[in-house]
Amino acid sequence: MSNTTATVHPIEPVSSQPSRAEEVYAQLKRDIADFRLVPGDRFSEHDICNRLAVSRTPVRQALFRLQQEGLVEVMFRSGWRVLPFDFDRFDQLYDLRMVLETAAAQRLCQQASTESSPLLEGLKERWLVPVGERSSDAAQVAAWDEAFHETLVQAAGNPEMARVHHEVTERIRIIRRLDFLKQMRIDATYEEHAKILRAILARKADRAELLLRSHIQSSQVEVRKITLHQVFLARQAVAG
Repeated sequence: MSNTTATVHPIEPVSSQPSRAEEVYAQLKRDIADFRLVPGDRFSEHDICNRLAVSRTPVRQALFRLQQEGLVEVMFRSGWRVLPFDFDRFDQLYDLRMVLETAAAQRLCQQASTESSPLLEGLKERWLVPVGERSSDAAQVAAWDEAFHETLVQAAGNPEMARVHHEVTERIRIIRRLDFLKQMRIDATYEEHAKILRAILARKADRAELLLRSHIQSSQVEVRKITLHQVFLARQAVAG
C-alpha cells in the first residue's frame, strides 16, 4: 500500500466583487433610469468603452443583457438604441405588482403583531411625518417610494414573493420615476402611503388592500400620460 499523501490544494474563495460586465450593466441601467440615456438615443459600443474605460467584451455582455430586458436594441450597422416605452408591457408589470403587493398586505394583516416589525417601524419614521418634514426632492422621494413598496413585501415574510417583486420594480423604475416630476404626485404619495401603513398597522386587511389597489392604479394611469417631452425635461433636470 502506498504511503504517498495526496497534496490538498486550498480552495480559492469566490470573489464577491462584481465582474466588469456587471459593473457596466449596472451603470447603463442607472443611465437609463436617471434619464442620461432616454428612449430613441443611439450610441455605439465604442462610445461606452471610452466613457467607462473598459474593453468591448464586458460592454457587449452588458448590452445583450439589457436587450433581453427590453431596454435597448441593436441597430444593423449603426450601433445600439434605447427602446421606446412599451406601455402594454408596463401595464402587465403594474398588474403583477398589484397582485404581489395586495397579497403581501393580506399576509401582514394576518401576522400576530405588525407593530413590532422593525421593517414597518422604519416606514413609520419616514412616512408618518408632519407636512413640514416631508422631502420635496423628486429623486429622493422616488427612491423612498420604491423602498416603501419593497419593504411591505419583504415584511410579509415570503422571500420568493419579494424576489419577483424586486424584479418588477427594476423593470418599471424608469417610468415610475417620471411620476415624481410633479409636486402634487409627491404630496399624494405621502398621503397615500400613510393611509396604507396605518391600515396595515391596524390590521384592517380589506382597507389596506383597497388603498393599495387605488394607489397603484393611480400611478398606472399617470404612466399612460407620460410623453417623450417629459422624458427630455427629466434629462434636462438631471443635467442641470
